[in-house]
Amino acid sequence: MKLVFVSGLSGAGKTVALKQYEDIGYYCIDNLPLQLVGPFIRRALRRSDGRYEKLAIGIDARETAPEIARFPKYLESLRAQNVQVHVLFLRADDSVLLQRYSETRRRHPLAQGEISLSDAVRLERQLLAPIANAADATIDTSNKNLHALREEIQGLVPGGGGKLSLMFMSFGFKNGIPEDADFVFDIRAIPNPHWQAELRTLTGRDTAVVAWIEQQPIARRLFADIQAFLARWLPEYQKQDRAYLTVAIGCTGGQHRSVYFVEKLGEAFRGRFEHLAIRHRELWLPPATPAHGT
Repeated sequence: MKLVFVSGLSGAGKTVALKQYEDIGYYCIDNLPLQLVGPFIRRALRRSDGRYEKLAIGIDARETAPEIARFPKYLESLRAQNVQVHVLFLRADDSVLLQRYSETRRRHPLAQGEISLSDAVRLERQLLAPIANAADATIDTSNKNLHALREEIQGLVPGGGGKLSLMFMSFGFKNGIPEDADFVFDIRAIPNPHWQAELRTLTGRDTAVVAWIEQQPIARRLFADIQAFLARWLPEYQKQDRAYLTVAIGCTGGQHRSVYFVEKLGEAFRGRFEHLAIRHRELWLPPATPAHGT
């Protein structure tokens, strides 16, 4: 089991951090009482389905002071059970925390009764000191935006570069551009196999069509350019908080050229992304009477 405790000052980004761990495959629990961590872990270790193999637990000022003071002993107990425990603590300057609370108008968990917001921030630092002192990594979010914080957390997790689901989709412009497409490439500049009688009823997955398209110099150049563009920029989207990305390749009817390109792109990028899918939109539709070719 890999267990991460995510803690930090209120307003420093703990919720964002937990969400990031969830996005990279961790089962996340916010504000689980520390005295329940041990029984939960023992029960989780007995499971054989791997549901809690990667676990992130949020701990903050909502926990009681005596329990937070015992946090180092909880860590010792967990590590004695061969649980890989990592503690992440998020902090920010007082002035930044006060500004964030002023902008969001949220109530600080310790700002009750006669305790002012600035006093609550100071008290929280003292309260969470046992966790902060035991942290394996501390992130100061004073000058970090949402994306910068996510990228830094990904850097702390081996293989945590985000699990982007990538789809390559072929389509025909005569039936409209896919509404869910993130990138759209128009490859109608390539000669059209539809006008070859022996290829008209085939698709871009058939050997004869593949051979014919690959004889066209413009097809080779255009494919190389699209492949290079995607190889350069898809990793940047993978770093961001993106779960899905669709690359749509369009020709006139979505039967020959776009199908060929999507199949070839799938071959080129398979293995680079954990989740990669191919869809040929027009091949799933009932055949229409060709009016303008494919």
